[in-house]
Amino acid sequence: MDAGRDWLAEDLAVDAFLSGAGHDLADLRVRLQAAVADDPIDVIVQPTMGRRKSLLVADMDSTMIGQECVDELADLVGLREHVATITERAMRGEVDFESALKERVALLAGVTLAQIETLLTRITLTAGGRQLVHTMRANGAHTALVSGGFTQFTEPVAARLGFHETRANLLEIADGALTGAVVAPVLGREAKRAALVELRDVRGLPRDATLAIGDGANDLDMLREAGLGVAFHAKPKVAQAADARIEHADLTALLYAQGYRREEFVE
Repeated sequence: MDAGRDWLAEDLAVDAFLSGAGHDLADLRVRLQAAVADDPIDVIVQPTMGRRKSLLVADMDSTMIGQECVDELADLVGLREHVATITERAMRGEVDFESALKERVALLAGVTLAQIETLLTRITLTAGGRQLVHTMRANGAHTALVSGGFTQFTEPVAARLGFHETRANLLEIADGALTGAVVAPVLGREAKRAALVELRDVRGLPRDATLAIGDGANDLDMLREAGLGVAFHAKPKVAQAADARIEHADLTALLYAQGYRREEFVE
């Protein structure tokens, strides 16, 4: 039964409350998503209690930024289309992430650090990302950028967005250029989940106090481990498996999902 509504941002984001107990959230989620399938509306179904999270763990490529950095690197050696095809298959879960990463990086041998610095100017931040990180930080949350990408990109991106910390893969470098190898161990699907667990447990947080966001198959375990795992403009397999998905809105949707009002956002 509908027990009322509360607009968090006029004509943009609304809380709709259901009275009573014992609701099947999974069934309700499916029915509501089906009801708005033809409209540009995102629906997140969750308990009211514990909505505001104390830990944010976010993927980077095609989530917090608009690019896949390995594809941008491949553009420098004329292999963008080939590498992008492998990336797409890996993100869809059609090929093993670690093997696909090593295969793509091997093709990048010879790319210089100077070229990477130039590439950084191409990186665009996803709309709402700064507000998401800054608002959660201002309200006491810890924020971590955890990526299957590379530290050469995650560190400057994390600084631009305001994350407390970042974890990512390290490209092997010799004489100012990439060797075509990734320094072991590779941060992939299981390592992302493990990072969330470690960051949660070291702070003594319950599972429900955590929020994770990503778009690819290597994010799935991390999303499932979080109290609220959000598939953001994700690959179909990921969107279907996640408990929550954002297909239309920008990253501020994750603030509305936590009950923040627009006037509470920190720019």
